[in-house]
Amino acid sequence: MPVVAMFVRVFSTFAVLALAATASGCGTAPAKFDGSVYRDGKVAFRVGDVPGGWHKVDVDDAALAFRDDRGSSVLVNAQCGLKAEDIPLVALTNQLIMGTTEREYVKEEVLQFDRREARHTILRAKLDGVPLVWDIYVMKKDGCVYDLVFVAPGDRFEQGRDSFERFATGFHTLAEGS
Repeated sequence: MPVVAMFVRVFSTFAVLALAATASGCGTAPAKFDGSVYRDGKVAFRVGDVPGGWHKVDVDDAALAFRDDRGSSVLVNAQCGLKAEDIPLVALTNQLIMGTTEREYVKEEVLQFDRREARHTILRAKLDGVPLVWDIYVMKKDGCVYDLVFVAPGDRFEQGRDSFERFATGFHTLAEGS
């Protein structure tokens, strides 16, 4: 099973939350991504440079998703109106890795991300018995939760890590209409 399909299976546990976000104010106009800016109703954000080797894929439960030729996947999601202000960032991170086993945390840190506190986690874990490495950023801002996730087979993680880092650290939310 491709990495993106396995990850989407776990990520889809948030489908109900995504529906709640849609009902709480995301517009009905189709989402748009121009290569650096994503817009969908009240959700708008800019990402860092998308590497040439990344190919955009459509995934129901993510705002943006990419796959590269090495079997790695990137997913970006924004969920608004969920009243997540009281949910700790570590709990939001743990929701993203539900279904994984044999977790080994390589890095856990809180850092500034788009002028807000965010949780950055790198871990090795198995999903459906397949060993993967996850690089995750989770941030809450202006009533929304933003997740940026890079998932790669263990032997290919380092090859894509720098590209994901540039992509993720270029993330900035945008005001509606800007």
